[in-house]
Amino acid sequence: MNKNKIIPYKPHLKKLARELRKNATVAERLLWQEIRRKRLGVEFHRQTPIDRLIVDFYCHELMLAIEIDGITHNSEAALKKDADRQARIESFGVSFLRFFDHDARENLEGVVMRIISWIEERHPPCPLQRGE
Repeated sequence: MNKNKIIPYKPHLKKLARELRKNATVAERLLWQEIRRKRLGVEFHRQTPIDRLIVDFYCHELMLAIEIDGITHNSEAALKKDADRQARIESFGVSFLRFFDHDARENLEGVVMRIISWIEERHPPCPLQRGE
């Protein structure tokens, strides 16, 4: 595991990332409450620039990006764009988890459990789980 490997990004994205944090969706805010402050044993950041893109959540330690996809991601063109973005980010050695906005709003516990499972499968021993 490359602890806290920093991937270069385009400097102009810092301002956009700040705006995205201020204007987070309901699903992003709900998930952030569950994963912030090392609640899963690792540190996540919101709206993190990577290369020329921004991911919803990112853990440097695990090199894990998490995206919350809303209804605008359902078209064929959007799916292609998402796949291209994801492939570009994965080319830096970053792993990806994607969730639908609806799932994060309606089944937040399931989304968090999937993230915990991902961490357990790839990076034992498991970080602290919720409630411990």
